[in-house]
This record gives sequence, C-alpha cells and structure tokens, in this order.
Amino acid sequence: MVGRKKKTKICDNVSTLEDRISQLPEHLIYEILFHLSTKDAVRTSVLSTKWRYLWQRVPGLDLNPYAFSNFYKFVSFVDRFIYSDNESSIRKLHFSIGHHHGMCDISSWIDAVARRRIQHIDLSFDLTYQPDKIPPLRLYTCETLVHLRLYGATLVNAEFVPIPCLKILLLDQVRYPNESTLENLISGSPVLEDLTIKRYPAYNAKVLQVRSKTLKRIHIDQFGVVINAPLLECLRTMICRTKNFEIINLGSSTKLDIDVVYLSHRTYNSSMIHDLITDISRVRELVISNGIWKDIFLYSKSGPVQQFRNLSSLNARFTKTDLELLPLILESCPKLGSLTLELVKELYMRREKKKDPKVVFSAVPQCLVSSLKFVELKRSISGYEGERELIRYLLKNSTMLKKLRLDLHYSKRAKGDFLQELVEMPRYSTGCEVLVL
Repeated sequence: MVGRKKKTKICDNVSTLEDRISQLPEHLIYEILFHLSTKDAVRTSVLSTKWRYLWQRVPGLDLNPYAFSNFYKFVSFVDRFIYSDNESSIRKLHFSIGHHHGMCDISSWIDAVARRRIQHIDLSFDLTYQPDKIPPLRLYTCETLVHLRLYGATLVNAEFVPIPCLKILLLDQVRYPNESTLENLISGSPVLEDLTIKRYPAYNAKVLQVRSKTLKRIHIDQFGVVINAPLLECLRTMICRTKNFEIINLGSSTKLDIDVVYLSHRTYNSSMIHDLITDISRVRELVISNGIWKDIFLYSKSGPVQQFRNLSSLNARFTKTDLELLPLILESCPKLGSLTLELVKELYMRREKKKDPKVVFSAVPQCLVSSLKFVELKRSISGYEGERELIRYLLKNSTMLKKLRLDLHYSKRAKGDFLQELVEMPRYSTGCEVLVL
C-alpha cells in the first residue's frame, strides 16, 4: 500500500507540471525557434497539437541539404516555405549547396525573400558549382538587408547599389566582373561597419578603392586596396613580399592586425618597410606575426632607435631567433601598456643546431617604468627555458605591472620547479597578479 501511495504522489506531481514555454506569447515562441536550425524547429511539431504548425511561421530558413534524403525534397521544402501564403517577413536565409547537388532557382528564392524584408543572407556554394549570378539585382536595392555573406558566388554587375541598412558584408572566394562592382556595393551601403573580402584565387584583381564614412572593421586577404575610412577601428590583412594596402585618414585609435607570410629568403623591399613603419607609428594597437621585425630595425639601424610613440598594445609572435629583438622593441614603444608574446616554431629550420638566444637588457625601457600593466607570455614549442630570465626581468623592473599571465608548457616535474622559482622571484609591483595556465 505504501508503494502504491508513493507512486500516486509522483503521478500527481507530473500532472501538475506546467509547460511554461507553451504559455509564452506566440511571437516569443517564434523568436526562440528562430535561433534553431530549421530541422530542429520542425522537430518541435511533435510536442503537441499547438506546436504542430508553429515552425511554419518562424521568420528564418536555416537548412542543410544533407538533412534531406535527396536534393529534390530539399528544393521542394524551400519552395513551399518561401512561396507559402504566410505573408510575414523572412529575416534569415542560410544554406550551402555543393557541386554534387542538383540545380535550383536560387535567384528566384532570393528575389522572393527580398520582397519579404530579409535581414540576414548567408549562402555558400561549392567552387565548382556554377549557379546563375548571385545575388540578383533586386538584392542590391533591398531596404532591410543587414548582413550579407556569400561564398563561391558570382556577383552581377550594377552601377547603382543602394542597400541602406547593410552593416556586415563578407565575400569569400566570390567572383565579380570588375572592381567597380565591389566599389559600388561598398559605397552604396551608407551604414556599412564590417567588411571582409577574401580573394578568389583565379581572379587577377587590380587595386580596390574602399571609400566609406562608416566602416569600422576591414579584413582583406592578399588583395590590393586603398582605404579611405575615417572611422576605421581595425584593419586585418596579410602581406607577402609587397605591402598590399594603403590607408588614408588613419586615426590613432586604429588596430592593425598583420599576418606576414614568412619567406626563407626575405625580399621585403625598403619602400615597403618604410610604409609599414609609417602605419605602425600611427596606430595604438598592433597584432603582428614574426618575420618582419628584423627587417624593420635593420632598415633604421644607421639612425636612432625607431619610435612607435602611439603604440599602447602589442600582440606579437616570435621565433626563438627573433626574440633577441625584444629589448629593442620595448625601447621603441615608450607608452606600451599591454604586451602579448607568443613563441612559435621557425618554419624553416636548418639542420645545424643553434644555441638558444639570450635576451639581454642593457637598461630598463621607459614603458616598464611608466606604462606597462599587462603581460601575457605564450610558448607553444618545447625545449626553450629562456622565458624564465625574461619573467624574472619583467617582475623585477615593471613598476606598474598589474597582471602577468603565463601559458607555458612544462612537464609535471619541471612545472613544479618553475612554480617554486616563480614564487621566489622578486617583484617591483607588489600588487601584480600572476596567473599560470
């Protein structure tokens, strides 16, 4: 009897549980389903009779063709969703199509959702897939589009491109007839803030003129570009042999993120180095890979130490060989407040064994005395112990240091020895927090 009574109590509890999500207003339920993939949203139709058709009013289509038994069912599903009697707006369209899928009228789909106040379009095509030119002309005049990402598409030419709400534009491996098409797309987006262009490798592009009064972030890979963007906050790019960008109206608050392609026999010409030094001297934040620092200081070795007086944050990757430049770099950045160093493996290792470099500080740089507050050291390779002396030096001489973050790889026993040594190191800044990962 006791067992039966207990069981009845459990059933009573279950029966009184509330389905709180179903009690929400329908527009909130649609918003929840909007953040799921369409496949998962459809699955909710089995929850109850109320949920059976709710997914059909979700203002987004996020589909993977592989979720269907064949491509024709995928096309049929998209057709029914886009051309349904539901007149509500479609805010998001996202799917990918490979070369092994069949052909479909993507332009008509985009044309239809553009009429229904689309905000977010993310389409990917296999590079061997040759659909009609995407996007169709109607998308160039879509008044509601905020985010456009295209991969492997082919842009149609347009002389006038008014997209009044576009804030994010990402073009990856996209074909286009000429530079004017891209320039019109950028200049015709009066609130554009984020621009990414990754070059289509088979296209021999000329210099692209980027003019925008609103752009804040630009990511350009291996692409010649002249930038006139007075509100620019961050430029991310890659250079190999020659400098591939020129910036007009660069503000002192801009972040410059440069990935330098390392060359076994460096061929960076003096003109490029001079231009790069000019850009670095104007920015506050710099992210830069190894392979270029030595050229920068060799360029100016006959004169005074190069000064980057605006630089307050430096994130740099070094090989063990280039680490010898660190004292000179710190001497060149008198206002440096944040320093992140990552020690990486040299790409072109010679067979003969070299001694690990010894970083020697002949004096205390100005930044250690007056501005350096945060340091992070990373080592992703094994076999280099020189960072111990570097850590000792930083702790002993940094008067303003508030946090030292260490991400160093040691064996369990070696790490224990290192931690004991770290505790015993003298510190100038008594309030410095040391974190070891």
